Amino acid sequence: MPQYPAAPRLDLVDDLHGRAVADPYRWLEDPSDERTKEWSAQQAALMDAERADWKLREHFGARVGELLGAGTVSPTYWRGQRAFVMRREPGQQFAILYTIDPGATQERVLLDPMTIDPSGLTTLDSWQPSKEGDYIAYQLSVGGNEESVLYVMDVSTGETVDGPIDRCRYSPVAWIPGGAAFYYVRRIAPELLPEAEQHFHRRVYLHQLGAPTDTDVLVFGAGMTMTNYYGVEVSIDGRWLQVSASEGTEPRNDLWIADLTKSPSNAPAFTLVQGDVDANTGISTGRDGRFYVSTDLDAPRGRVAVCDPATPTSEHWVDLIAEDEDAVLDGFAVLDGPEVASPQLLVTHTRHGISEMTLRDLATGAVIREVELPGAGTISGPIERPEGGPVVWFVYTDNTTVPHVYAFDARTGEVTLAASPPGVVEVPRVFSRQVIATSADGTPVRMIVLSPTEAPDRARPAVLYGYGGFGIPLTPGYSAAILAWVEAGGVWAIANLRGGGEEGEEWHRDGMLGKKQNVYDDFHACAEFLTDEGWTTAQQLGVYGGSNGGLLVGAAMTQRPDLMNAVVCTAPLLDMVRYVTSELGPTWTVEYGDPEIPEQLDWLLGYSPYHRVVEGTDYPATMFVVFDNDTRTDPMHGRKMCAAAQHATSGERPVLIRAEGEVGHGARSLTRSIDETAETLSFLARWTGLETL
Repeated sequence: MPQYPAAPRLDLVDDLHGRAVADPYRWLEDPSDERTKEWSAQQAALMDAERADWKLREHFGARVGELLGAGTVSPTYWRGQRAFVMRREPGQQFAILYTIDPGATQERVLLDPMTIDPSGLTTLDSWQPSKEGDYIAYQLSVGGNEESVLYVMDVSTGETVDGPIDRCRYSPVAWIPGGAAFYYVRRIAPELLPEAEQHFHRRVYLHQLGAPTDTDVLVFGAGMTMTNYYGVEVSIDGRWLQVSASEGTEPRNDLWIADLTKSPSNAPAFTLVQGDVDANTGISTGRDGRFYVSTDLDAPRGRVAVCDPATPTSEHWVDLIAEDEDAVLDGFAVLDGPEVASPQLLVTHTRHGISEMTLRDLATGAVIREVELPGAGTISGPIERPEGGPVVWFVYTDNTTVPHVYAFDARTGEVTLAASPPGVVEVPRVFSRQVIATSADGTPVRMIVLSPTEAPDRARPAVLYGYGGFGIPLTPGYSAAILAWVEAGGVWAIANLRGGGEEGEEWHRDGMLGKKQNVYDDFHACAEFLTDEGWTTAQQLGVYGGSNGGLLVGAAMTQRPDLMNAVVCTAPLLDMVRYVTSELGPTWTVEYGDPEIPEQLDWLLGYSPYHRVVEGTDYPATMFVVFDNDTRTDPMHGRKMCAAAQHATSGERPVLIRAEGEVGHGARSLTRSIDETAETLSFLARWTGLETL
């Protein structure tokens, strides 16, 4: 058994609603504690010793880099006569934002993160051009902290004309026509708040371009729930302002509109469209003057209705695209203009995780025909020009295809390739099939299995990946990690668990709050399916997940350690009693439950991995992966769980922690991404036997 660093166990037991809850490693929550620093240094040395035994580290690093060698390209986004596109050339660390000026044929660089910061620590979090394309609001953060700072650039000159404006994390920007002002979301000043509330209290403001932020006008959010997130949009004609509010990440929202032709932009008169209703709803303003309402009200797989803006509430909605009982509505775009005989609607659905597209009549929603796609994969989009036209664009990818941009033209009815990544990459031959496992309560759970052979030829080292939360679907997409693993002889499986969005909002609800155990039961069933069907064995199976997926594999290793031989648990939540004490934790109580409520504390304690570690258990080989600047899932979760599992395990397989500095939960440079992927694959290869094939 490895010799683990000393980690004192506190005799600390909290009395929570009459429940005795032990927390022996609370001292590891504080990264500045000298004990934490010493423990972390010793853990780093232990991790280095583990790396020395990896046989495939250099291979995976090189191969993942090659498989990412195509680079990336986005659709072209039009604002007036100006175009914007994101592209990453092979070998570049980040995608660069380019613009094509009106009348020009050549691109020019608008925003290059590596020019802004050659260290590679600054990321471009988001960008939003003004409606005419003359200005662009963009947001930067440093070192992975996701604390976006907003700037505004004059697109013609490249000059920064506004900013920095801080406290803009997750802020939408909604320009008013003319570019003189925009609405945006900003947290109120921290000095006005108790320390525990400084990450919250967002408000919607109106900002005049170039004016000091202390003159910004508060237009929405005062006195509302502390953990609310807000969305804000202004219609292309500038008439309609839309504001939505959701408490944390809850799967419902309240929705208001204001007619800016009848009230001033700095004091909009809002009309409530949807309030205190268990539904998620958004409005887009059609060029025909109607409101197009996307909603899951009475339709958990989604529907589109239309209404007159004068009567926007649900009793006046008329279905245009009714709910499909087997497919989830993803998006739509309008095809119109003088070259189109009659306006049409291009609609995308996901059926059991696979995208499909239909062409419909805009007036009735009736299906004209199915649109043939490049394969069985995933579509993002469609995207139309704001002023309309006969062409829309979408991005297509699948498990072996780098994302490409396609165009659908209503004049010809054809799908054509519009843009490809700048580089070329040779991908290995991989077989993909969708299978169905049966969960503990009889629920069918779909899973994509990727392998070197069409059917199981022998038990192979395998990785089971999952997420199962927040209504986020796992659909086919290009992955250098998966391709490198399968090319080396392994099997990779992606589980569509409850809690995700693959089967609509009911599927999500069946895996949240008091039903969270369903997610873990689904995952266990998928692991058993892989072994029962001959794809792998428990001794050759690794499980892998990040963020909410880190919680997933943490629960799996504590509930069913017999099912797997290796675990990679990345950026996880693991202490589900104290997850609300750090950063964004309070915004997730609507997904997981609130430990301040006795019944919900019982839900959390039922699966909280940190609290389910049992001494004398032979735990799988486990690598907890944490990022020092992670402001979503605090690295204290990985530290505490690592110490607990190291203390408890009775076997010879190692329990380790890989900590990385100067990065956070999300975007990072290409080099950092390759390194993390290579180390994840190398650890899994070592402990599933792939490196011995």
